[in-house]
Amino acid sequence: MGNTIQGKLVAEDFRNKIKEFIKFRIDNDLRVPGLAIILVGSDGGSQYYVKNAKKLCDSLGVKCEIFNFEEDDSEKNIIGIIEKLNNREEIDGIMLQLPLPDKFNEKTIIDKIDYKKDVDGLTHINIGKFYSGEESFIPCTPKGIIELIKSTGEDINGKNAVVIGRSNIVGKPVAQLLLNNNATVTICHSRTKNIKEICSEADILIAAIGKPDFVDESFIKKGAIVIDVGTTMVEGKLKGDVLFESVIHKASFLTPVPGGVGAMTTTMLLMNTCEALKNNVY
Repeated sequence: MGNTIQGKLVAEDFRNKIKEFIKFRIDNDLRVPGLAIILVGSDGGSQYYVKNAKKLCDSLGVKCEIFNFEEDDSEKNIIGIIEKLNNREEIDGIMLQLPLPDKFNEKTIIDKIDYKKDVDGLTHINIGKFYSGEESFIPCTPKGIIELIKSTGEDINGKNAVVIGRSNIVGKPVAQLLLNNNATVTICHSRTKNIKEICSEADILIAAIGKPDFVDESFIKKGAIVIDVGTTMVEGKLKGDVLFESVIHKASFLTPVPGGVGAMTTTMLLMNTCEALKNNVY
């Protein structure tokens, strides 16, 4: 049987760094980091993530404000809040929880966020900096995934890595980060032929497609590191993309859902918020 990668345990070192940073700020009469989260609609996975992010902020001492919008609200109202947050000196980071309901133009809304406060690294400015190798905010989930892989003690260098999913939030940026760590990377998606055969050659497999229990043991190379990014609510329970009980017997390491990637994602979000405060001119 393989080993379960416990995201909360891996995240603990980073959370301790955040605590130390905030303690230093308080001891020196400096303000603490401020994060604003915008949640639109009632997607179960999004609500779960935002709830956990707020809980973590409260436990570490990061000030967090949540702005809720109904699915039938207007794009203009959401943009209006973002523009106000851009001008608030005590807000260092702004995160728009994705996905948005279909009626909204994600790209238009995201690009209204000041790139200096774009702690999810999703504005066109930060994306351009990221892919061109310039200093930028690294998207939180991909950043956390790389740290989870490194926590196994395995070297990414030279490994065959397969990413299932090509989203701008996870698939594409995590592929770039794997390339940055000298992996040989393949991206699979809905039009990929022979997907099981491709995945079964992967030393590292990242499942990020939002299809519960899609990946079973037939996708897995014996001894592979498997990272499950899926978060889909099914009958009130959070499910991943990987059929855990099937895969854990074949993989060397596997992240659970919940308790895997999600814990790292929220921690990286707060790490980026602290970084934004350091770069803040106010």
